[in-house]
Amino acid sequence: MNALLSWMLDPLFLLLPALKVYSWALQGLLILLFTGVVGALVNTLIARIVRALGQGHPRWSELVLDGVRRPLSLLVWVVGITLSLEIAAKALDDITIDAAEHFRSVAYILLLAWALIRLVSRIEARLVQGEAGKPGMDRTTADAIAKLVRLTVLVMSGLVLLQNLGVSVSGILAFGGVGGLAVGFAAKDLLANFFGGLMIYMDRPFKVGDWIRSPDKEIEGTVEEIGWRLTRIRTFDKRPLYVPNSTFANIAVENPSRMTNRRIYENIGIRYDDAAQAGAIVAGIKAMLEQHADIDHTQTLIVNLNHFGPSSLDILVYTFTKTTVWVDYHEIKQDVLLKIMDVITAHGAEVAFPTQTLHLASSPEQSS
Repeated sequence: MNALLSWMLDPLFLLLPALKVYSWALQGLLILLFTGVVGALVNTLIARIVRALGQGHPRWSELVLDGVRRPLSLLVWVVGITLSLEIAAKALDDITIDAAEHFRSVAYILLLAWALIRLVSRIEARLVQGEAGKPGMDRTTADAIAKLVRLTVLVMSGLVLLQNLGVSVSGILAFGGVGGLAVGFAAKDLLANFFGGLMIYMDRPFKVGDWIRSPDKEIEGTVEEIGWRLTRIRTFDKRPLYVPNSTFANIAVENPSRMTNRRIYENIGIRYDDAAQAGAIVAGIKAMLEQHADIDHTQTLIVNLNHFGPSSLDILVYTFTKTTVWVDYHEIKQDVLLKIMDVITAHGAEVAFPTQTLHLASSPEQSS
């Protein structure tokens, strides 16, 4: 019996020193396995909470949890990996323990910056979307604020990261003050575009989605994006047009999207043969416009005989539609012009077309 037990236990006694020597590897492996389980649980738990809160209109708590979900899951892995490295370094009397601590500090800074940037993006989308029954923030304003906050987060994270790595931040700031002039001269166009974009955000002559055009340059289309250097405009033939922001400081910009009304401005000619009906036609057109449902009667309305043309009596029609939508405006304008033709026809007159009348003076020989 003793021989049997000795035969069974002797190999185990031989393995114990080896297991003791490599126990750090076993501990590290167990920590990594535990880290994987905890990371999966954290990710699943936050995802379920976000889905539960997301029923209906998104809430601020949902935005915060969704923003930190992935950075928090990665944070669990950072803690697990660095802890395993520290155990291995202590067991092997290695100096990599300092490297593990630096890696952990750098990872904390980067993960915090990532979480803040994700949170800013989600808050931006929420502000633009608005709450139930309430309009959201202007997209251009929200985009400007979000870009400024993200830039601040990146700059502050970079400075903290450099300080953590042993780089003197005060030296960098001093260099920035001295070298700012040289950089400013070298990148004056870039700075001009940057401040041009800043002026667009502050003055807000247009925003994303507006239709703009310039009488000074061949710029016309719908604004798709306002960046810090360029503004992207989609022309009406669907081509992207990239305009440096500094350009808008030197040109006039029209914003037809902010029109309150669209104007109908036409000169309608009738024949000289219908001069007797001109007054009645003018009165009929004016009465028709005053009763038209799509004409804004609070704006200027003019219908008058305006000009003795070469081949017609010209009637000025000047009025405004209620809508500013381009397609709807043309539908209304077509309806108005057709009804003007009906008024002219109803009075037994006709719309004039270019004609010439040749008068030949008779000579005494011809008259005899």
